[in-house]
Amino acid sequence: MTTPPFDTVSDEDVRIVSRQLGRPARDVIGIAARCVCGAPTVVSTKPRLSDGTPFPTIYYLCHPAATASVSTLEAKGQMAELAALLEGEIGEQYQAAHDAYIADRECVEVVPELAGVSAGGMPTRVKCLHALVGHSLAAGPGVNPIGDIALERASWSPTVCQCPDYSDAVTDSALADSAVTDGALADAVSAKAAGETVP
Repeated sequence: MTTPPFDTVSDEDVRIVSRQLGRPARDVIGIAARCVCGAPTVVSTKPRLSDGTPFPTIYYLCHPAATASVSTLEAKGQMAELAALLEGEIGEQYQAAHDAYIADRECVEVVPELAGVSAGGMPTRVKCLHALVGHSLAAGPGVNPIGDIALERASWSPTVCQCPDYSDAVTDSALADSAVTDGALADAVSAKAAGETVP
C-alpha cells in the first residue's frame, strides 16, 4: 500500500496496467498497491491528464481478478447495503476518508475544478466500489470503512495471487490497436453508469 509521494513507475508497471485495462494506461504516476507477486493492483493517475482533463480518481482498482470480484459485489446490490451504513461512526469515518483522499490527490497536484470532489461517492454516497476498494488497498485498513467492508466481502483477497500471465495476456500490437477489451469495456460501462471516471 502506498499513498503519495509514489515511487517511480517502471515501464513494466505501465505495460502490465495497460494489459489489465485493455488499453494504453494514461498518465500513470504511481502503483498504489501491488499483488503479493508484485504486479500492480491499484493504479494512480495524474489529477489533470496530459490533455488537460481534470481526473478525480487517484486510486483505481486495475487487477483483473479484484475488479471482477468487486463488480460482482456491485451486481449483487452491495452498494445499497453499504450506503445504509453511512450513519454515526461509519459516516464520520467515511467523511474522514473523503478528506484524506482529497489530501492525497492534492499532494500530487491541486486542480481547482476538483475542489471538494473525491471518488466513489464519498462522503455521502456509495457510487463505485472499485474506487473505494482501491482507496482501501492504497491507504491501508482503517482509512476507508466502506472500502474495507467491500474488500472483506469480496471473493478476491490481496493475500493470494490470482494474476494471469501478463506476458501472454495480449500482444503489445493488439493492445495498441484496441481502445478497450470486452472486460475493460464492461468496467468502463459500469463505471460510466455509476458516474465514475476510469483511468
